[in-house]
Amino acid sequence: MKQAIQIGAGNIGRGFIGALLSQAGWHVTFADVVEPIIEALNRDHGYTVHILDREPGEIAISNVDGVLSNAPEFAQKVAQCDLITTAVGPNVLPIIAGAIATGIQARKAAGNTAPMNVVCCENGLRTTTRLKNEVLKHLSGEETAFLDEHIGFADCAVDRICPKPGFDNILDAAVERYCEWDVEASAWKGEKPDIDGLTFADNLMAYLERKLFTLNSGHAICAYLGYMKGFKTIKDSIADPAVGNIVHAAISESGEGLIREFGFDPDVHHAYVEKIFARYQNPFLEDEVLRVGREPIRKLESGDRLIKPLVTTASYGLPVDHLLFGAAAALRFDCPDDPQSAELQKKIRAEGPAAALASYTGLKPEDPLAGRILDVYRALALL
Repeated sequence: MKQAIQIGAGNIGRGFIGALLSQAGWHVTFADVVEPIIEALNRDHGYTVHILDREPGEIAISNVDGVLSNAPEFAQKVAQCDLITTAVGPNVLPIIAGAIATGIQARKAAGNTAPMNVVCCENGLRTTTRLKNEVLKHLSGEETAFLDEHIGFADCAVDRICPKPGFDNILDAAVERYCEWDVEASAWKGEKPDIDGLTFADNLMAYLERKLFTLNSGHAICAYLGYMKGFKTIKDSIADPAVGNIVHAAISESGEGLIREFGFDPDVHHAYVEKIFARYQNPFLEDEVLRVGREPIRKLESGDRLIKPLVTTASYGLPVDHLLFGAAAALRFDCPDDPQSAELQKKIRAEGPAAALASYTGLKPEDPLAGRILDVYRALALL
């Protein structure tokens, strides 16, 4: 039986990636630092995934267990497994790199030359490549050569809304029915597995940017505008015409940029935009704006969901009037419980919004887009 380690036993790990692997007949070991979750996995060896959608359902997940990712046993699991997946957030990848490297060293010492693959299922571009670079910092020349020969690091694009669960069972997870998991074919080592819900892509960047420019971008804009208007959920935020109209127009604008950038069929991509917008309106998903909006500094980075769609679309001379709302509203995300929001607001109070925008996005003050974002930022104060 194929063995997988899913690092990150949160809702995405349990409800999306781990669930697909388990359903495909893999044994899944969840690795995390949250002891109650690991204890429950080792006690119950299963849980339920609740599909919250217009066609609801339940999926029983079995053949799973857990290990603390900071325990010595984790390296032994890595030494014997076939696949490592992650769902921890891009900022955590450097933290787990050392433990993965220790496992690779144990794998080499045990003489295990069977192919193993690592796939980071994070919201971001080329996060698996980023993890690989962090892992290499911990390896010797011989260990790096072993990795290059036997271990694949395949980037991927993942797409499934997984809201915060609220079930009596600590392990149960909530998801929408739609899911997409596209893995870079050329970076995979060994035989490609047959896993329902996983596809191997030759042009992964197109999938990555399509999701980033559409689902992730619109989701974040909806969250930040909804938070400003006092809404608690994405569903309620998108139902407000003032928010919904901006979000729909923004992902339509970024869509035109994608069509230019990757040569997507316009009719097909316009239909994709409408599908994404309909997913925001799922009446059964109580997806919290605080969850979607957290870590605004990361989401304001030049390669992430607010700035890259804006800059790319503008580079073709296309309208970006509504995409501007993303960065502007993110600057107004004032949530003291979120460390990045607290840092962002502290910088704005100390140095002003223009300095914060330049620092976190890389847009220089003289860039016309920076001035337009700040105009919207000031206008949002009137809401």
